[in-house]
Amino acid sequence: MLSHPASALLCLFIGVQTSLTAASTPASAPALPTMADLLAQSRPADWRALDPERTLYMDLPSGRVVIELTPWFATGHVANVKALARERYFDGLAIIRAQENYVAQWGDPNAEMPGKARKIQRAARTLPAEFDRAWDKRIPFTRLPDGDVYAPEVGFIEGFPAARDPRSRRMWLTHTYGMVGAGRDNSPDSGGGAELYAVIGQAPRQLDRNVTLFGRVVQGMELLTTLPRGTAPMGFYEKPQQHVPIRSLRVAADVPPADRTNLEVLRTDTPLFAALVESRRNRREPWFQRAAGRIDLSNVPLPVRARKEPAPVR
Repeated sequence: MLSHPASALLCLFIGVQTSLTAASTPASAPALPTMADLLAQSRPADWRALDPERTLYMDLPSGRVVIELTPWFATGHVANVKALARERYFDGLAIIRAQENYVAQWGDPNAEMPGKARKIQRAARTLPAEFDRAWDKRIPFTRLPDGDVYAPEVGFIEGFPAARDPRSRRMWLTHTYGMVGAGRDNSPDSGGGAELYAVIGQAPRQLDRNVTLFGRVVQGMELLTTLPRGTAPMGFYEKPQQHVPIRSLRVAADVPPADRTNLEVLRTDTPLFAALVESRRNRREPWFQRAAGRIDLSNVPLPVRARKEPAPVR
């Protein structure tokens, strides 16, 4: 049973959906709450603060990119990337690739040059691949109502876009806008987190279960999407002076509280989020003349806002 105040909104959506078609027009449909309306009606319990121990700050000359790490997937890579950050591995390295409609990639520009490559002190250089994981019914999965080309079921797990297969009993993260993964060579086990990338274009879902995903950008995507595109094959920068320097990459818990970026994200396991999904499936703002009646995983917005009070120190 739904006990949240937004349950009434959700019930309204469900009732109205049974009588709407994709050809409905605003004039023939009742006024429904928009995403802005729903967010304005949200309560503190609809939001969760970022955990500083599961958040990375990548500081660039242009600003800060905030990356949330998932507790449910790729635990080995999450731990290793944090270890790399804590030994200051990424400081002074660079964004070396920006491929149009695909990814931005960062790491050591000299990684293939044994005499010049940055040494890893304590973290692992490579790890076993973590492309997916066993199905676990304890993991809170909010399933989307519409179909998907790449997976039997898709939805969200604590804000992370994910998929699962009831037949194989496997679950995995998906390559949608803003997702962060660990680059690798041809061998599945050749990555470890020393080379990272973020999706900056249309969701390349063919990469699902082929690369290890472990996080998502929750703020600062504009700093990556507006990078000059590389002109070498695969969008790599041809000249060292084109590289975008990384000033630092830190675990948020290691940053003084006064210097943290305190954010909170909308929970994806609430009736309010379900109502938000419905509002995006059937847009009723005055500009829209047709309601799509569908939404895919890549087009569900994940709201983030500044937190009024600093997150608790753990």
